[in-house]
Amino acid sequence: MSSKKSEISRRQFLKASSIAMATAGLGIGSAVVAQNAEPKSVPASEKIILGIIGCGGRGKSHISWFGQHADTEIGAVCDVYDKHLEEAVARTGGKARAYKDFRKLLEQKDIDAVVVATPPHWHPLISIYACQAGKDVYCEKPICLVPAEAYAMLKAAQENKRVTQVGTQIHAGDNFRRCVEIVRSGMLGKIPLVHVVCTLNEYPGGIGRPADSPPPPGLDWNMWLGPAPESPFNMAKFINGNHRYFKDYVGSWLNELGPHIVDLAYWAMNPGEPISVAASGGRFVADDIGDIPDVLEVLWEYPTFVMSWIHSACNSFNYGYGAPPDRGRRLSVMFHGNNATLCADYGSRSIVPEGDRLVDPKEPEPSIPSSPGHEREFLDAIKSRIQPSCSFEYHVPLAVTLTLGHIALRTGRKIRWDPQNHRIIGDREAEQLCQPNYRKPWRLPL
Repeated sequence: MSSKKSEISRRQFLKASSIAMATAGLGIGSAVVAQNAEPKSVPASEKIILGIIGCGGRGKSHISWFGQHADTEIGAVCDVYDKHLEEAVARTGGKARAYKDFRKLLEQKDIDAVVVATPPHWHPLISIYACQAGKDVYCEKPICLVPAEAYAMLKAAQENKRVTQVGTQIHAGDNFRRCVEIVRSGMLGKIPLVHVVCTLNEYPGGIGRPADSPPPPGLDWNMWLGPAPESPFNMAKFINGNHRYFKDYVGSWLNELGPHIVDLAYWAMNPGEPISVAASGGRFVADDIGDIPDVLEVLWEYPTFVMSWIHSACNSFNYGYGAPPDRGRRLSVMFHGNNATLCADYGSRSIVPEGDRLVDPKEPEPSIPSSPGHEREFLDAIKSRIQPSCSFEYHVPLAVTLTLGHIALRTGRKIRWDPQNHRIIGDREAEQLCQPNYRKPWRLPL
């Protein structure tokens, strides 16, 4: 398990890479899949060898978070930028092998699992290829930009018997557990509306309007773009996680923060996929090179309730975490029951009674066990082969729900969704938007 695999020759790598590029639509390349795809597990007594793919700020944090566990070793790191690679290797004490092409990392037989921390437009393909190569996958959110990617990721994980975890770390917190217990206890009464609010203040400067320029030395910009459309290098896209301000790389703040915030609503209500989605928004204040909406409202309809998302990146109104309901919250999930309303964010919660309808304001006794930590859950699952709390199976309905909001916004109309057959009803244009439009030679394995 922890023994080092000898490096393959440059000629072998180039051959394998060319095969993988030519057969991107079939997986990671027939040679690699045949070599590594057999399911395997890690005995409890042995170390887990991880590969970190994407070594910017988030990836380097994962090196520290996972590296602190005694039964885990960071065996390899991968990034398309030499500077990030050097920093990542240094953070492992010089022990990790470095790769600029994730496909080469996935060829290494001693790597048990990978952490995918690239910009989001790469998340689906890398996760799918990792599953096909026999690796368990911890994928940062958002896991996808369109519904078809989410279903392909789930299919790859299930067919290859892979353990998966999505990087929605707040799911491991005790506050979310208490909120879920409150909702499920029935004390709020019937809940016809769940209201999700996300306010930020990124303006007026935003990310600016720097001119396009050559990429810095050591950056493979073509590989950074990967399946995304051809685009000239611009430093504002590349630094400080600014990829999140562009539709081609993340979608919108709904896709960026929704997996954290809307997760509470999904966990508590367990609604599955919606039956209709409508959206409205645009760029009304932003004056930079980004192209995502700075205001977005989305409305999802389910058989027994409606859920809304309201986001503004123009004014936070001085909202804060844990602020009382009469002032507002920067992030908030509100469960509007006919007995009471639960207002919650990452670390706090409060119940607002509806007149005298709330008979007993006491919260139910805790029943959902505490998490050992989001990363620890994943590591334990690698050994036990029992899926952790935020597996692809759990997260895909939420991911699909969020991406449908983007499709409704792009079409400018309400879309109807068939949750059993996972398709849009009666709207060919919208249905086409459920599929990714990858730059050649990349294709989504279906």
